Amino acid sequence: MIQKVHATGKTIEEAVENGLKELGCSRDDVEVKIIEVPYKGFLGVFGSKDAEVELERKDQTEEVTKQFLHSLFEAMSLDVAIDIKINNDQMDIELSGPNMGVVIGKRGQTLDSIQYLTSLVVNKQRDKYMKVHMDTENYRQKREETLVRLAHKMAKNVKATKRKMVLEPMNPYERRIIHAALQSEPKIQTFSEGEEPYRKVAIALKK
Repeated sequence: MIQKVHATGKTIEEAVENGLKELGCSRDDVEVKIIEVPYKGFLGVFGSKDAEVELERKDQTEEVTKQFLHSLFEAMSLDVAIDIKINNDQMDIELSGPNMGVVIGKRGQTLDSIQYLTSLVVNKQRDKYMKVHMDTENYRQKREETLVRLAHKMAKNVKATKRKMVLEPMNPYERRIIHAALQSEPKIQTFSEGEEPYRKVAIALKK
């Protein structure tokens, strides 16, 4: 999608209209910079110059994201406050409300799905990819702490029984947490088994 154009016209208004037609958007969607003021020249003929303007699309990523999420939560009959912060190429979304358990879902699956759909919306018309991170009630950190404790508990069981143990299916983000938690264990190795979305982490003794 074209983000910026230069356009000319007999007047500034005409130049802006020509630029809007090229971008295919409305006046409220762009920032306008005047490059050249029109000049009629001597006797209105000699040395005359057309107006020249630069039009650039406004970044509406945050507004589009909020509209999408408000529509989604309205369809789910949920009252959710949405706080968005954008830093370079990362968008952090914090959700809050009275029914966040429904938003989180079993093992965070609903929250992960909403995050994925939001990422599709955010990046639909962007040239440069923006990472989307969504959280509520500090769920992500709590889940990570739970997974780290689980990893160490399972590693202890593996060393005691000398048998491989396989955890429940997890998404790639959660599997990375397990792998990272045990990478410094000298007697333990971890690896993933199976196909998505049922891929699991296996914990075993090093051979």
